[in-house]
Amino acid sequence: MKVCFMMAGLPHYFTLVLNKLVSEYGVEVALIKPARRSASIGSGVHEDTSGRRFRLHELEEYRTWYGKPFFRNLKETLDAEKPDILIVNWPYILHFAMSPSFWGWFRRTGIRLINRDIPFNVPTWGRVKEYYFGGNNLNEDFSLNKKKSLGGYLWFLGVTVARRIYLRRSDAHIYYTDEARQIIGSYGIPNEKIFITSNSPDTDELLVAYEQVRSEQPVLPPNPHRLIHVGRLVKWKRVDLIIEAVRRLQTRYPSIELVVVGYGPEEAALKQLAESQGVAGRVRFVGGVYDSVSLGRYLHASAVYVLAGMGGLSINDAMCFAKPVICSVADGTEKRLVREGYNGGYFENGSADSLTAKIDALLGEPGRVEAFGAHSLRIIRDEVNIHAVLREYVRAFEYVLKSRRAVSNV
Repeated sequence: MKVCFMMAGLPHYFTLVLNKLVSEYGVEVALIKPARRSASIGSGVHEDTSGRRFRLHELEEYRTWYGKPFFRNLKETLDAEKPDILIVNWPYILHFAMSPSFWGWFRRTGIRLINRDIPFNVPTWGRVKEYYFGGNNLNEDFSLNKKKSLGGYLWFLGVTVARRIYLRRSDAHIYYTDEARQIIGSYGIPNEKIFITSNSPDTDELLVAYEQVRSEQPVLPPNPHRLIHVGRLVKWKRVDLIIEAVRRLQTRYPSIELVVVGYGPEEAALKQLAESQGVAGRVRFVGGVYDSVSLGRYLHASAVYVLAGMGGLSINDAMCFAKPVICSVADGTEKRLVREGYNGGYFENGSADSLTAKIDALLGEPGRVEAFGAHSLRIIRDEVNIHAVLREYVRAFEYVLKSRRAVSNV
């Protein structure tokens, strides 16, 4: 089968995922992305197209009449590729509702359409007003997508109506959180069209890296009270909460420190915060680390992984290196991975008190740190890994192709 993905960018980990779809599942893959970095991709996201085993088309973005980007020369690209399936992410999926002429052309191609989303910032149908005015529609810098106003609400309502259209026009839907069944189902999408894949990096590569770093000299001196955070340095990652927890716990654990892996627009502010809180010597910023072995060295040298805000895929990374995980409300990835009292636990969203207590409870029992880490590794090996994810992708592909054959035989 020939599958084409349409995305705002290519995060380094997804290159590995697509490569495995090609090499181990026999899917012919192409990717369409912007020729220049898109405003639709988050600050600090590291893109990597090297080492790919799939075809890549980089097209020019343009601003549509409804204010969102789309691709020039997409029709010509799809005519050349002739994929069986097109998988589309936000914001490009919106065009399948907002452009009648494009939708008419696309239907005539016979290409099956799959919508791929988290879903995130998607209200339940019928509760749009409550969702919007409840302040849920946030960007990664904690700003509202639209200010709370009648005009902003009408804009959000219009997008929600358009979403109802493109959801119903899609032949299947791929999400990685179980909440999608309830949220997307409220738009009239039958359950058999919704495929929950979970989310995963290439866990095969990470597990190989884990075995390698275990036999190496540690990259940092041993420290049973070392915390680690991996991710882009943006406000909604809430690294500030971890810094505050370190400040509060430094008397109880004199060796406590935090390793921060990643870069982004909040780096300078976080360094200043650590300085002002008197813990600059306890917070180590190591910058962006993207290859599995280098990242694994820092994870292996740490005791507990902490995700204080949004995100999710870094949880998988940490668990591949046998780390217990403390997190709060993230992007939904965490709900299949982190199990209270088994391989980590949850703290109250946004609460430094709750986070501090959770870290204290774990660091105070070294035996639990080791046991929880072993449980994390078991979950990755036995349940949530790249093969479980890709098998569900393939199941979605087979579903839409089977439905196409059924229609053609009528």
